[in-house]
This record gives sequence, structure tokens and C-alpha cells, in this order.
Amino acid sequence: MPATATRQSADQRRAAVLAAATQEFALGGLDGTSTQSIAARAGISQPYLFRLYPNKKTLFIAAVDECYRTLVRRFEDAVGHRSGDEALDAMGDAYGELITDRTFLLLQLQAYAACDDEDVRAATRRGFRDVWYTVERLSGADVDAIRQFYAAGMLWNVITAMQLEDVDERWAQLVCQQGRGTAPAKP
Repeated sequence: MPATATRQSADQRRAAVLAAATQEFALGGLDGTSTQSIAARAGISQPYLFRLYPNKKTLFIAAVDECYRTLVRRFEDAVGHRSGDEALDAMGDAYGELITDRTFLLLQLQAYAACDDEDVRAATRRGFRDVWYTVERLSGADVDAIRQFYAAGMLWNVITAMQLEDVDERWAQLVCQQGRGTAPAKP
């Protein structure tokens, strides 16, 4: 007897398309990714893709929004009942784990790179803001500590994107050691 395929709901298909788009956008960015490549990765037709998302930019923004929502959820889960520096450390550890997922890391960087588009810029600002308020709420830290937390995270974005920990040169090791002093080492 032939196996029967389980039919996905529209929400499940939308989530699958968003996951495929996230992977494609992480590699090619908004301008360098085709909707055909997203549809192919999702296993659907391009016309069906446009029934789920009206255009490529809307899909890109949905991926960026989900990236920031994931970050907020992970920070909230990591902190628990901690506050102050302990909360910042827990969020830093959670971030260090998140950016080992190259898709997650590169999508963030692609969002920043696409900020010439005002809609993408607005979405990226909202996400950045939401993470800021989450860090502020969960840690109770002052503005300078939160700025330092963000600066350390951005340094780790660059270190991780360049895979700098794999570079056996003095300058690279010094950058990574400095990064470890302000953000968690990658697991």
C-alpha cells in the first residue's frame, strides 16, 4: 500500500517557507536571493510562494522579525530569576550559542546590510529595540552596561562571521581574547 503524504496546514507551510527563506536570505541577502531558490528549498512552486507572502521583501522582513523574536525568547529563557550581571552573563551565553548557528548569525548581518531599504530598516530597528528593552528589563542594568553588552555582541558577530577563532595568528587570537573578556566564549 502506498504511503500517504500528510497535508500541511497553511500555517505549517508558511513556517516551512519562512525557514527555507531564512536559510536562503542568510546566504544571499535581500537583493541576492531569488524567490525561485526559496521556493525550491521549500519544495513549493514560486506562484504558491507568492500566495503565502506577497513579495520577496515581505518575506525577508518576516525572517528578520522571527530572528529577533527568537533572540528575545532565548534571552528570557536563559535569564530565569537572575538579574544584573548574572542576567547579562546568561544572555551573553545564550547569544554565544545562538550565533554558532551560521544561518542565524548571517541573517542578522544581512538585515543590517539591507537597511538602505526603509521598510527593512524599520523592521531591523524594531527588532533591535525589542532586544534592547528585553536586556534592560531582564537585567536591570544601566545604559552603559547595556551598550557594553551590545558592543560585545557585535564584536562576537564579527569574530564568528570571519571564523576568527580558527585563525592561528597573533592578531586574531588577541581579538578573540578581548572578545572573551566582554562576551561569552563560543561553546
